[in-house]
Amino acid sequence: MKAGIHPNYKTANVTCSCGNTFETGSVKEDIRIEVCSECHPFYTGRQKFAQADGRVDRFNKKYGLKEEGREEEA
Repeated sequence: MKAGIHPNYKTANVTCSCGNTFETGSVKEDIRIEVCSECHPFYTGRQKFAQADGRVDRFNKKYGLKEEGREEEA
């Protein structure tokens, strides 16, 4: 490697919006992120599938659409 052309590699503090902090190596000293492995739904297993159904129902109700192919449960 040529001397003097590469940035200094140092320990960086990573801060997530959920409050989780950890250290990693980077050329920056402080890194701020929105989602980390502690709060991401894929890694935590807390995915919110129920919200999608409510959005579809609200859309259909708002525009007066009937769902074809689905039978109503009595």
